Amino acid sequence: MTLRAFALCSLTAAFVTAHAFATVVGVNSPPQAITLERIAGLAPEAQPAWRAYLARSIAQMKADRSALAAEGPPSHIPSITLRGDSEKTMPLDQESAWYVTAQARHIADVIVSFQTPAGGWSKNQPRDGDLRVPGQPYAGAEGIRNEPSERGDTAQDTSWHYVGTLDNDATITELRFLARVITALPAGDGSSYRVAFEKGVSYLFNAQFPNGGWPQIWPLEGGYHDAITYNDDAMVHATELMSAIASGTGDYAFVPEAMRRKAADARDQAIACILATQVSVAGRRTVWGQQHDALTERPVAARNFEPDALSSSESAGLLLYLMTLPEPSPAVTAAVHEGVAWLHEAALHDVAWTDGGDKTAGRRLIASPGAPDLWARYYVAASGKPVFGDRDKSLHDDVNEISLERRNGYSWFNTAPMKVFKAYETWRLTHPDTRP
Repeated sequence: MTLRAFALCSLTAAFVTAHAFATVVGVNSPPQAITLERIAGLAPEAQPAWRAYLARSIAQMKADRSALAAEGPPSHIPSITLRGDSEKTMPLDQESAWYVTAQARHIADVIVSFQTPAGGWSKNQPRDGDLRVPGQPYAGAEGIRNEPSERGDTAQDTSWHYVGTLDNDATITELRFLARVITALPAGDGSSYRVAFEKGVSYLFNAQFPNGGWPQIWPLEGGYHDAITYNDDAMVHATELMSAIASGTGDYAFVPEAMRRKAADARDQAIACILATQVSVAGRRTVWGQQHDALTERPVAARNFEPDALSSSESAGLLLYLMTLPEPSPAVTAAVHEGVAWLHEAALHDVAWTDGGDKTAGRRLIASPGAPDLWARYYVAASGKPVFGDRDKSLHDDVNEISLERRNGYSWFNTAPMKVFKAYETWRLTHPDTRP
């Protein structure tokens, strides 16, 4: 057993000791927006690209707002029930014949109607309802519910929030659905869908950072939304779409060659960003954070209870993606081997995350000999120890010490690395670990 593995086993035991041994280990620091002042601190050769990127974002935000204002007040706003699984209203698993039906074309029409002037889409909006009417906001009411004081990000105009985002599979799902409809329709039909698709892909090109990452929201809003976003596999899904477009096959055979070339470049830049942001500790690569500051490329906090720590679940998604690359470079193979090794060592043994049948007491981490391995959602990079946050920004080394509301209302543990280990068993046969 390595010294690191021994330390993590000891840590597992510490979780179930008396509360007197638990401590508040820190306070969450709010993430920073991309600003000209911060860009000025970069290396001189890096600054022009970032200044141009920020200027493009500011100009697009003004254009988006002006376009909505020019439509005037809506005569009425159709009722929309926001739902976190809105991607289910854009099914991608139907037979090709279904995508020429009136039902599929209505969904495509709704998608086109809600496309922002920038080319993206908001989140949590079902696409099988009414078309957007002139003057109707592009997004729902997420901003009104998310007060800055509870999010750890900068103050923002809550009437303009998530207007163009990759969060919750938004924009990516709309583009994939449009591609399926375009491919299924007879040649020359559905020109409005092609225009919307190309505009949406251009949105992704414009939103991509100079270092290859993607923010959660574009045009930029500030706070953690400006970070390179691995959360919920946003970056992975954008990169996968770029790969699909670059292939020029299947649903994407209709894409113009120039756009396919740009998509290939965007994919390569994204992979380079993933490799560059893998966190190293004492010369050894570990895994990734949930989101990384776009300028420093280091993990940053998000909401008050989400620390600037390594994230097991998001890292699992990144490793699974890297293992799908057909001809991985030596840098990619090394990143996979070291990331998988870190996940093995970070496993928590003989514990269970349960309410024990008493929902009033809330979920707790308890000793459970023989229980399947678990992984904490977050780990302190330097020590490899799990860390847990609360709404008051306090960070704890014992999940049982945080508030009942946060213990019950957040996914503090997961088993996502098990999928990585299963894929890795096959992948390593053709990509052996040659590290010293």
